[in-house]
Formats: sequence, C-alpha cells, structure tokens
Amino acid sequence: MANILVVDDNVLFVKAQGEFLRRSGHTVSTAANGKEAMDLVACNDFDLVITDLIMPEKEGFETISALKRTAPKIKIIAMSGGTSWMDSKDNLNIARMFGASVTLAKPFSGQALIDAITQVLSQ
Repeated sequence: MANILVVDDNVLFVKAQGEFLRRSGHTVSTAANGKEAMDLVACNDFDLVITDLIMPEKEGFETISALKRTAPKIKIIAMSGGTSWMDSKDNLNIARMFGASVTLAKPFSGQALIDAITQVLSQ
C-alpha cells in the first residue's frame, strides 16, 4: 500500500478521506493547505499527494508546481469542486498542465478515488 498525503482546507473532507484511505490499507497524513503539505513533504517519503486546488496560503496549483520541482517522484492527484468563476473541469485541466497525473471532480465516490490511486501508482 502507499504512503499518501491528502491536502484540502475542508477539515471534514480531509478527515473522511484520510479514514477511508487508512481503512483501504494506506498510510495517510493530512494537510490543510499547500504550505503545510510542502512542510510535510520535506520530512516524509510520500508515494502520492492528493491535493485540492483552491485553498488558502498556498493553493493546489502552486503546490503541484513546487512538488514537481522539489519531489518529482511523488505522484499527484488533483481534485476540485470548482469555484464561482471557474468550473471544476477547467481547474482540473489546468492542474494537468501543472503536472497532476490524474484529476477528480468533487464530489467523487470512494471507488473513483481508489481507481484514481491505482491508476496513478501504476504509471
């Protein structure tokens, strides 16, 4: 199983996803924004980062870019529910340009998350 970092400013979402992934056999850490995520990446060996795109302090686009520079072996899944000015499809297309391997539009099922993890870790 994988060592996964889940990054999202929605505390309940992070808690639920973390617990779901732990029950699926993964080791999981969580962060509330990209700044916290990069601090954790600096001192942990993650296989995968699953990051939201719109967050305070350091958003997902910046986080993906920083990960590609500083930890290029870490796989990245980007997720987004969109914003009032841009839908999730546009956000996720931009995330792919920044370096996300797989994207998920919120809300998504647990099976969609497991499928995305399987896909990205097999690349």
